[in-house]
Amino acid sequence: MDIPRPSALVVVDVQRGFEDPAFGARNNPQCEANVGRLIDAYRRQDQPVVFVAHDSDETGSPLAPGTPGNAFKEVVQGEPDLLVRKRVHSAFYGQPNLDGWLQERGIRSLAICGITTDHCCDTTARMASDLGYPTLFVLDATHTFDRRMWLGQEVVADQVAYVTAASLHREFAIVVTTDQVLEALA
Repeated sequence: MDIPRPSALVVVDVQRGFEDPAFGARNNPQCEANVGRLIDAYRRQDQPVVFVAHDSDETGSPLAPGTPGNAFKEVVQGEPDLLVRKRVHSAFYGQPNLDGWLQERGIRSLAICGITTDHCCDTTARMASDLGYPTLFVLDATHTFDRRMWLGQEVVADQVAYVTAASLHREFAIVVTTDQVLEALA
C-alpha cells in the first residue's frame, strides 16, 4: 500500500465524554491504543496530525464545551498541527477550515481514525473523498456503540462497524488496519 505524502492523520473526537455509560456497549477495546500508535508514527515521519473535537450543543451532552467529557482522552497527546472544533458530524464543517488548511499545505492524502466509526469518522471520510483526498479509513483505530433501530431492534457495535466499513471501502476510502498504515509509513 502506498500513502501519498504529505499525508495528514485526522483524529476524530477521541474525547472522554464517550466513556459515559449512557452510550451503551462499545466495540474494539484496542481503538485508543491504535490511535496512539498512529499519532506516534505520523509524528515520527514528520507528517501532520489533526485533532478534531466535538463541541456538542445538546443539553446535557457529555461532550459539551467546558465539561470534563469535552477533553481528549489521555492517548491524544502533544500539540496537534491543527485543532478543529466542530458541532456537527464532519470535521470539514469545523473551525478552522480543515480543507483550506490541508490545501494550503499541499496535503495529498488522509488517514482517519477516532470515534465513532459510523458517525463522525464515516462522515469525515465521505466528505474527504468528495473533496478529492485519497483516504484511508483505519477501522481498528475507530470504535462505535450498539445501535437501536427504528422498530427497536438492536444492532451490535461490531456489526455497525463492519457495515460502515463495507459501505466506505473502495467507494469513499480504502479500509485498512493500523498495522497496514504503520508498515506503509515506515
